[in-house]
Amino acid sequence: MLTSVDADLMRVLSDPLRLRIVTLLAGETLCTTHLVEETGAKQTNLSNHMKVLREAGVVETEPCGRFTYYKLRPDVLAGLSAQFAALAESARAADGNKRACP
Repeated sequence: MLTSVDADLMRVLSDPLRLRIVTLLAGETLCTTHLVEETGAKQTNLSNHMKVLREAGVVETEPCGRFTYYKLRPDVLAGLSAQFAALAESARAADGNKRACP
């Protein structure tokens, strides 16, 4: 069963720019400058999205000199994926179940 935490995470990931950021971070750890170059987003806009991703626990920061690097937390995505896999399995098991109308 999906919880409100899972629903919040889906909301966070439903934004196209945040999904693009997550996709980029799945391949490598990147700093803000890299993410601005890759996405074409303005730095302030990108920073706001990174704050949302951090608060949701999707990414973590890694300071490196005057730069901040971001890396994905795959365990968070795997947990959400497991919830969807469980829903899919439940739907397969329920195939053919139909509640009669009163």
